[in-house]
Amino acid sequence: MKSQRRNLILLYFTLAVILLGFGVLIPLEAFLVDQFGASGQELGALISLHALFQLIFSPVWGSISDSVGRKPILIVGAVGNALALLMFGLSTQLWMLFVARALAGIFSAATMPTALAFIGDSTTKENRGGGMGVIGAAMGTGMVLGPGIGGWLGADSLSLPFFVAGGLSLVAGLLVFLILPESLPAEKRAEKVQLDISSRYKRMWQGLKGPLALFFLLSFLVSFGLSNMEGILGLFALERFGFGPPEVGSVMVVVGTVVAVVQMVLTGPATKRFGERNVIKASLLGLTVTFLLILTAYDFTTLLITIGLFAFTNAMLRPSIASMISKETRIDQGLAMGLNSSFMSLGRFIGPLLAGFLFDIRIYLPYMAGSLIMFLGFIYMQTQLKKPAEERIITQNS
Repeated sequence: MKSQRRNLILLYFTLAVILLGFGVLIPLEAFLVDQFGASGQELGALISLHALFQLIFSPVWGSISDSVGRKPILIVGAVGNALALLMFGLSTQLWMLFVARALAGIFSAATMPTALAFIGDSTTKENRGGGMGVIGAAMGTGMVLGPGIGGWLGADSLSLPFFVAGGLSLVAGLLVFLILPESLPAEKRAEKVQLDISSRYKRMWQGLKGPLALFFLLSFLVSFGLSNMEGILGLFALERFGFGPPEVGSVMVVVGTVVAVVQMVLTGPATKRFGERNVIKASLLGLTVTFLLILTAYDFTTLLITIGLFAFTNAMLRPSIASMISKETRIDQGLAMGLNSSFMSLGRFIGPLLAGFLFDIRIYLPYMAGSLIMFLGFIYMQTQLKKPAEERIITQNS
């Protein structure tokens, strides 16, 4: 029991550090590209790279870990992430940022599916829920602390936060190497690595024709909305208010804190009292309004308040959608959640691209477009969520 607790603590630390490295970049990206004279489109492309490479490489790393074991892949992921962060800190040209971002996406994709597999290997069914909770807690910790560390340390040097996060990632890799046991015995490993990536995207296409299509679309919208807001926030704050990394980092800490508190404290009681369907529709309507409220901010305090309201409504959506998928799925739970994750990655890829393109036209357009898309989503869900699953299949296939 003690060894299992130790292993979970080490996994928590490793994943928190990886997410911290991702979070560190959020308040700094806009200022990094700005010093190289880049546009909003280039910023959007830089942000999207991470989601794109995660979408591509997550199933690859998962398959490799089935063949060679979990521990080597966790080490590769942590050390590779450290090297990517080091390259960020040493970048002197824009192309170096793009290479570092791609490497960060590739290597961070190795940790999450492998950690989930490690927990699946090493915990009983009764304890698995608690083990999976460690993953959520690590993600929350990294996404709350990362932007704060990035913004506050970035006030003096844009490179320093990357060196700190990279050092922590290297420490995590070393601890995994020295302490963490292998959870997948040699006799249970796959004989060869399965790298048929195309099958994942075929399943995504098939998922759009089934009863869960509505909720996959919702997951896409949620990720699209959050990444659309986050992706361009730094440039928006710089252009409109003259804010620097500390202010943007503080705003993103508020976002992470609000999301964590809402998901832990409010989402469960809200869905029990009002039902997932009503929470989903109310959240979409709330996002429609809060996207526009961000544009009314006129100083740091009002920006914090409006961004906090946006984060509140966004946080209510994701658990409600996952709950509906779990209840209505007619395929394996793991496959359904994997497909859901794929559509979320797709949203994180497209959101910043659109935001960067629109920002170059006018700085308000990304938020106005986000509001319009959420409102159209609300109208569509208002009709579709009233229909049973069988009727939705007929409507989508007709």
